[in-house]
Amino acid sequence: MPSGLFALLDDVATITKMAAASLDDVAAAAGKAGVKAAGVVIDDTAVTPQYLDGFTPDRELPIIARIAKGSLRNKLLFILPAALLLSAFLPWAITPLLMIGGAYLCFEGVEKLIEAFSEKEETLAEEVAELTAADHEIHMVSGAIRTDFILSAEIMAIALAEVADRSISMQAGILAFVAVAITVGVYGVVALIVKMDDIGLHLASTGSAALRGIGRGLVVAMPKLLSALSAIGTAAMIWVGGGIILHGIEVFGFTALPHFVHHIAEEAGHAVPFASGVTQWIVGAIGSGIVGTIIGAIIVAIHHRIAHPKAES
Repeated sequence: MPSGLFALLDDVATITKMAAASLDDVAAAAGKAGVKAAGVVIDDTAVTPQYLDGFTPDRELPIIARIAKGSLRNKLLFILPAALLLSAFLPWAITPLLMIGGAYLCFEGVEKLIEAFSEKEETLAEEVAELTAADHEIHMVSGAIRTDFILSAEIMAIALAEVADRSISMQAGILAFVAVAITVGVYGVVALIVKMDDIGLHLASTGSAALRGIGRGLVVAMPKLLSALSAIGTAAMIWVGGGIILHGIEVFGFTALPHFVHHIAEEAGHAVPFASGVTQWIVGAIGSGIVGTIIGAIIVAIHHRIAHPKAES
């Protein structure tokens, strides 16, 4: 009996080591996939704060929590199973679906641009009503989760492409790891950003002169940062959407436009050797943004024509 017990314990130890090694493999592969998706993750972080515009401070963290919960649900319950099924049975369908999502991002980004330039000044009563309206909160949270769905699908697709040669169980584990890690990371950073002014107010009221100075600096800087993030978030929708579409048409063999954008970006990078990578990325993003703006404008025009036929006639 003792020898049988020791043999059992030895088997348990072996299984535990194998499980730990598998977890290490999952973590390593998920880390590699996450790095590949870093650009979209940054865009996701920039996009979200704009949906918190017009809310009282006490509602900011609960709204972020609702968006994060919706994002995680999207990734784990919808995107992950769909990605695995498509990868196994309909791999050709992944690119067209991502292109449709990219077109939606272009549409939403251009529509936000149009709204920003045609926005009328709200009265104080309208602003107060908006700040307290439950319908407004539901509308903004729903919009944030819809946009997150597209960005999350792109993140998961990039991650899946990195582990396409692994077993289905390993792919599922890696995608689940990426989903949780990226959701916690993105919305943790968003929460920190939107509450930074409150942190600044707290520091400004402390006894240390240095901390008071830092606090006042944060209070002054945060509205400008949030305004900048809102603009970056709108731009990110357009350039990410345009980039997805450029990649998709390249996959389908229409390489002229994607290669032209890539070539211009490479040439710009060579022209600035001390900042080649950054320059190449910026020029590539501008090229994707131009494509995204054109596509978004076309879709907005069609949508407005269908939604408001009398106004167009």
